[in-house]
Parts: sequence; structure tokens; C-alpha cells
Amino acid sequence: MSEAIINQLIEEIEGKSLAESLSIVADAFPGKVRFSSAFGQEDQVIADAIFRNDVDIEVFTLDTGRLFKEAYELIDQTRSRYKKPIKVYYPNAERVEAMVNKKGMHSFYESVENRKECCFIRKVEPLKRALVGAKVWVTGLRSDQSENRQGFDLLEWDEANQVIKFNPILRWSYEEMIDYLKQYKVPYNKLHDKGYISIGCAPCTRAIEPGEHPRAGRWYWETSQKECGLHQVNKATASI
Repeated sequence: MSEAIINQLIEEIEGKSLAESLSIVADAFPGKVRFSSAFGQEDQVIADAIFRNDVDIEVFTLDTGRLFKEAYELIDQTRSRYKKPIKVYYPNAERVEAMVNKKGMHSFYESVENRKECCFIRKVEPLKRALVGAKVWVTGLRSDQSENRQGFDLLEWDEANQVIKFNPILRWSYEEMIDYLKQYKVPYNKLHDKGYISIGCAPCTRAIEPGEHPRAGRWYWETSQKECGLHQVNKATASI
């Protein structure tokens, strides 16, 4: 993908609202822009902007098979609220079966390598299928979610998936996100009210204590970068 195209998009969305910037990117690549939602608060902000403004962006989610029941309830609640489709992708059943039969139901607790294997099978591989044919991948990343995500850019080339990655609320603060949810009465996962700031698979997520880092509840038994492999910094090809 030409760096010139990315730089042009950066110029066009500068100073624009969330809905306007999403529309600009969608118009630049008709039918080729997809938004991956994990139904966190950030994702619900973007989904609201897409659905309420009828932006031509396909919304999809990855069902790992290990989500909280509250996550499934929110998917149905969001569909009902906006009357819009949300495509669901599942992991390859044979790969999940092979992993579980060989290593057990909770191998991810045993090592970072095992956990990353589980994340790859349940998240990374389904994402690659979901992005086949796409030109732009929209995400709900914010830079203050983790130290690793401070290295991301608003628009950048994602080498692993061969798409432009668009992080439209990357520079939003937590307070801006919450204000948006309140202003538009956007449905959100009620686990957020119980200390679950970052919500992933149920066995891998806990509520955080006051003062803890927002990602502390993810893979809480690890001292890793708290990432599943979906989002990787590639400064060699970053464009801002």
C-alpha cells in the first residue's frame, strides 16, 4: 500500500469528527472497510458512530468460545438497538480440538507460549479470515490502554494482515470515551461497572483493583506485554 495514500487520508481526516473520519475512509475504499469489535467500551463508541450514521463499514466480532455471558448479551443488545448486522467469526474447530485434547482445557495458564498459542487459534487466525478482501481494518485501540499501544499510529500499514489499520479513537482519553457513551446512551458491557476495564475471554480476565493498570486484569498471572497477537507495532512500515 502506497504511503502517499495513507498520508492523504491523514490530511483528509485531520480535525474531523469520529463519524466524519470513518465516512472519509469508507468512501475511499467502498465495501472494503471492516471494523473488528470485541464489544468493549471503545468498540461500542465506534459501532455507534458507524451504525447511527449509516457508514459503509462492515462490523464483525470474534467469538473465541470462552467469552463472558455478558458479552453475548451485549452482542444481541447492540443488534437490537441499531437493527444492523454484526458478522461473527469462530475459531477452526479442528485446531481447538487438537489443542485441548493434547494440552487440556486450561493450558494457557501454564506458560506464555501456551497462552499465545490459544490466542492465535481463537483470535489471530479467525481475524485473518475476517480481513480477507479488506483494504482497511478499523480498530478501537486507545494509546493509553497500555505502553505497547502508545507506539501505534492513527493510520498505518499492517504488514501481518496486508491492510491499512485505522485507529480512529487512538488519541481519545478514557474520559472522552465515557462522555460519548453517556451522551448517546450507548449500550455497554455491565462488567465495566464491576472493575472489568479490559474484557477478554472469561478464564483470562479479572476485575482490577483501584489504582491498578487498566490491562492488569488481562492474563493477570503473567508479566508479559498483555497482548494477544492481534496488534503489533511495526515501526518500519508505520506512516506517521
